[in-house]
This record gives sequence, C-alpha cells and structure tokens, in this order.
Amino acid sequence: MLNPHLPAVSIIGVGHHLPAQFEDNESLCRNLDVTPEWIVEKTGIERRYIAAPDDTAWGYSVAAARQALEMAGVTPEQLGLIICCTFSGDYQFPPLSAKVAQQLGAKSAQIYDLQANCSGFVAGLTAATDRMRVDPSVGHALVIGVEFCSRYIDRTDANTAIYLSDGAGAAVLGPAEAGQGIQASAFHTDPSNYEAVRLRGGGAAHANNGRAFDAAVDLMEMNGIATWKQAITHLPPTIRRACEKAGVDVKSLDFMVFHQANLRLIEYLVRKMGLGLDKTYTNVATVGNSGSASLAIALSEAVRKGLVKNGDLVALAGVGAGFNFAASVWRWTLGAAR
Repeated sequence: MLNPHLPAVSIIGVGHHLPAQFEDNESLCRNLDVTPEWIVEKTGIERRYIAAPDDTAWGYSVAAARQALEMAGVTPEQLGLIICCTFSGDYQFPPLSAKVAQQLGAKSAQIYDLQANCSGFVAGLTAATDRMRVDPSVGHALVIGVEFCSRYIDRTDANTAIYLSDGAGAAVLGPAEAGQGIQASAFHTDPSNYEAVRLRGGGAAHANNGRAFDAAVDLMEMNGIATWKQAITHLPPTIRRACEKAGVDVKSLDFMVFHQANLRLIEYLVRKMGLGLDKTYTNVATVGNSGSASLAIALSEAVRKGLVKNGDLVALAGVGAGFNFAASVWRWTLGAAR
C-alpha cells in the first residue's frame, strides 16, 4: 500500500480525440484474404479509426489534453509535468511532450515521453503520481496516450491491419483527499517473446540513413498468438498483485478498464478473474486497438458515459510489447481538491 503520509493524487479530468474517418471490415477485407465475419469472430473488431495524411500526433494530443483540462478545471499554467506515452510520435526527437507543452502554453511543466508500448498510459500515470507524491510543488500533471499506428502498418497484412488504429486520450492528475486516487501499482516483464511484436525500422540497429525503404523492417510485425498467451498468463497476476498492494480483493473492484487489444481477449481475462463483463467497458469493437492511447480513450469514454462513479474502486491494466505488464488501482473521484 502507498505511504499514507504522502499526499494523495487522483485523476481529476479525462479527454480523448479520434480521427474523422474510420475503416470498416468490409473495406479492409478488399485487400486481405480473410472475411469481415472472421475478423469479428476472432477479435470482436468491426472497424478502426485511421488518421488523415495531414493529422499529427501533437494535434491529437493537444485536443485530448484540452478536454481533460476543461473537465479538471485546470489551466495549462498549473501543469508541473507533461508525459506523452507513445511509440509513434511525430519525430524521433525532440519529444512529443515538448510540442504539447508549447501548444498548450504550459510554461512551467517538466516534459518527457515514455515508451512502454501498449501499457504506456498505465505506466505514465504511475510515473506521474509517484513524482507528484514526493514533490507536491509539481501541482498538477498531464498524462497522454497517443498513437498513429496506421502510419506503420501494411494494410494487406492481416496480422496487424485488422487490429490497429489511431487516436489520443489524456488524463489530468491533481491533489486529492486522503485515501482517494491512486492506491497501488504493479508491473511485470517477461522478455522471452521480445521479438513477437516489433517495429525495427528507424532504430539504431536498422537506421534509415543510407538505405531504401524495406517493408520487412519498416512496418510493424505482430505475432497474435504469442501476444494472447503472454496476456492471459501475466496480466491477471499483475492485477492481483496491484490489488494486494492496495489491500483489496480483486472481487471488490467496482470497475476495470483494459488496454483495448482484442475484445475476445478482454472477455477471456474478465472471466479468468472471476468477474462479469458489467465490471468493464470496451470500445475496441468500434475504435480498434490504438496502442498506448487505447486505455486512455476507453477510460475517457467510460467516465463521460457515467460508468465510473466517485468512490468506485477502479483498476487499469495493460500489456505492451516486450512483453511488459502494468496495473494500477484507484479510489475514483473527479471531485478532488484543487
């Protein structure tokens, strides 16, 4: 359990932004050797959102951030920290978070980007709350999950194209009353399938300098079976460990939000944990898998639909390439002290 003598930190505002256009299974399958029905049977996904050519990760991030700031009643000048969780920012560097700070006018914010793949948003929330609890002068933090997955996908590759989409979600963190907000976090890493989900192009081992585009390394590769096995093996224990650290039983959770990787996977995980689907919210069927943005978008939608209520015990959980697993437990409130 977190040190009760340290300040409490809570999520006090959320927001999200999606592309104007989406691609349904019928359109996608014109270039694939699978059927729309097969995609739904295996993944539950009916469509995915695709960014327009002129869209930017910083533009999506700022749009989601402004919604979250408005809900929180916080101005950009009050932000002491901005973390962008992404593996598909506009540039290799400088960090996306610097552009977000510039566009928002957050003149007092420390900035950095966090790359933990699809578990990035949960890791980013924990990093921000840890920083805020040991240094209350940070005041408020903005954590953003954003991905432009479509820029790195072969649209004829069923292993990736049926899942991945674009979007951004954001959360504003602020001081809370004692006992509210984050209760505990837990993490796990199993690198035995390190190569199962990867994008090698642009990295130091596959630098772009001096070579032509090579689809074999410059587009995303994903082994769905390996991902499924990793998730069902390690994500439930990671969630249970977060609950144990918080001093609560999994069965006492009021609500859970998962990384939106695959609807069938989420259904399996919820059943494996002995809970009902009424304890979670999913949007992967209509939004797709937007990497580290997916949980942030789902959380924002769930809050705006009134599905997450003040006082609820809420767990957030994700799995990312590598593989790495992240979970956190929150005593939910949007009525935090400001």
